[in-house]
Amino acid sequence: MMDRAHRNVAVLIAAQAILGAQMPVNFIVGGLAGQILAPNPCLATLPISMIVLGSAVTARPLARFMQHHGRRSGFVLSVLAAGAGAAISAAGLWTGSFLLFMLGSLLTGVYMSAQGFYRFAATDTASDDFAPRAISWVMAGGLASAIVGPAIVRATTDLTAVPFLGTYLAVIGLNLLGPLLFAFLDIPKPPVAQPGQMAGRPMSELLRTPQIGVAMICAMVSYALMNLVMTSTPLAVVGCGFAPTHAADIVSAHVLAMFAPSFFTGALIVRFGAPRIVGLGLVILACAGAVALSGVELGHFFGALILLGIGWNFGYIGATAMLARAHRPEERGRVQGMNDMFVFGGVFLASLSSGGLMNCTGGSVQAGWNAVNLAMLPFLVLAGAALIWLVMRPQPA
Repeated sequence: MMDRAHRNVAVLIAAQAILGAQMPVNFIVGGLAGQILAPNPCLATLPISMIVLGSAVTARPLARFMQHHGRRSGFVLSVLAAGAGAAISAAGLWTGSFLLFMLGSLLTGVYMSAQGFYRFAATDTASDDFAPRAISWVMAGGLASAIVGPAIVRATTDLTAVPFLGTYLAVIGLNLLGPLLFAFLDIPKPPVAQPGQMAGRPMSELLRTPQIGVAMICAMVSYALMNLVMTSTPLAVVGCGFAPTHAADIVSAHVLAMFAPSFFTGALIVRFGAPRIVGLGLVILACAGAVALSGVELGHFFGALILLGIGWNFGYIGATAMLARAHRPEERGRVQGMNDMFVFGGVFLASLSSGGLMNCTGGSVQAGWNAVNLAMLPFLVLAGAALIWLVMRPQPA
């Protein structure tokens, strides 16, 4: 059992590292390409929002698909959709069509949704003791994507006469590696309920389970706030007079900070418990906002985005570990699909708000950047209060 678990984790680490590189590419380039194509600067980050919307809309159907057809089939389907999305985005850049570019971004969201399930797939064949480490190791694969993604942007931005066209062509090639990787995945299909047998608890009961509800809230807030700030970062950096290569370096440092702690996050969860690690993540996210509000020099951008990545890591992985232990195997598809629908729904609203806050509030780049970071506060309070309630509530006998 453990041999199979380690093999599957190795495949998922490789997928996170190689295929996952397209996500920093999309988040670096999406807003900048949107600024070129959009009829209104307030809509510059809309392509990124469309990626997240595609992820939110497809999370539950993809979870149900994998519940019936297995993880491998779902993951292969996602890279085919992402390759098609990159091709359509490239066509949008070639023709100058903002609508076509957004359609390609929407399809890319199918991959983003599937990548979110890598962390759950790591636990499918893992023991209870190995599961938190399996989640962390798979997330650690993002370290390579943090290097590969921005490197692709640097190498391809000016490769063609149309800015960023070469970047999306490279992303097509990246997705063609997906079916080869997932051929080595060995995760059995979950048990299927027999006719007349209920597939676990009703969804209403699951959502009323305190550990499930609070885990979903903390995951949604951690991911949404990270996306809110990261989406606006390239616009803020360039708007403050720095080069697009500086924006790529800052996003690269941010993505490294997102995944580097994963080498020990699982061990911290085993030792101190998931709720404490989630709480620490929320505190670090608040510190990221404070650093961002303190200035707009390169050092402030680097410091804020590094803290933002670390806070996301603790909050998101900790919430995933909480959720993974709160449902039964036959409930897996429904609970994980519902969780990621809520998470990416929140991320969609955050990314949609990010461009408006950045470009259409306060009348200056710095005022817009401050508005983005101040918007974090009420959601951090909400997640923190929910987590404190969960920890302090009387435990059932």
